[in-house]
Amino acid sequence: MITEQHRIGSGFGAHSTADDVLTGIDLTGRTALVTGGYSGLGLETTRALARAGARVVVPARRPDTARAALSGVTGTEVWELELADPEGVRAFADRFLDTGRALDILIANAGVMACPETRVGPGWEAHFGINHLGHFALVNRLGPALVPGGARVVSVASSGHFLSDIRWDDLHFRAGYDRWLAYAQSKTANALFARHLDTLGADRGVHAFALHPGSILTPLQRHIPHDEQLAQGWITPDGKPAEGFKTPAQGAATAVWAATSPLLDGHGGAYCQDCDIAEPATTDDMLIGGVKPWAVDPKAAARLWEVSSELTCLDSFS
Repeated sequence: MITEQHRIGSGFGAHSTADDVLTGIDLTGRTALVTGGYSGLGLETTRALARAGARVVVPARRPDTARAALSGVTGTEVWELELADPEGVRAFADRFLDTGRALDILIANAGVMACPETRVGPGWEAHFGINHLGHFALVNRLGPALVPGGARVVSVASSGHFLSDIRWDDLHFRAGYDRWLAYAQSKTANALFARHLDTLGADRGVHAFALHPGSILTPLQRHIPHDEQLAQGWITPDGKPAEGFKTPAQGAATAVWAATSPLLDGHGGAYCQDCDIAEPATTDDMLIGGVKPWAVDPKAAARLWEVSSELTCLDSFS
């Protein structure tokens, strides 16, 4: 069944925080994994899940930095992982599976934005390779650990998907690089990944959701110069976030809500925003958000899954 993109009245909204949406939810005995869970939105996500009782595994490209950021956050553990390295993903997953532990929540949060042209793995464009294919490989390899009948996989996408559908004829920008289109394509891929993963995982009771966290200033924007952020209207002349931007705690809320809310039962594959299912986008204003049709197209989602499976030589759900 294809989830309709219409709000369901969650009782939360753009100003809700991760702690707000976890009020009354006890995650004691549950294990969550949050990629990039030591910086920006990921750090707020990890903190909130840990406060609710979850044991949170944080894969990190910079494990020492992660341990420092999570110092004092009880219930967390840092494991080294480089999403850009297919062999590193395999080694991480093998190590985790060898522990025999089960995963209740997997939040694919790590990513890069508007970075200079970079090739990773076997020559993949970095945004597509890290934001999408790295997580595709990680989830497929960790599939046996996902708890049947209850696990949720949450893919952090973005309203950046407004700028590009999947570039089927040139996924890796061989014919000319554009950092914003590269980022946008990867965010469309994040949404389509969740849509098809939910279809494939439904028989096992494994469900997936994608989301736009909102506009938030975090280290994700490290490749974007101050003057460009000012010209984009993201910051005021004194460097403060522009009106309409969220705090990191508010930005983490939708991912945490998608990972835990019982209101989403029966709505697998949905694209979410502001702690609710997003409406179809009616404008091109990314601050307003919503979801464009190409990011929730089930045929495109199935096609992307097939392409991703071929590129990574992985498909544990079909």
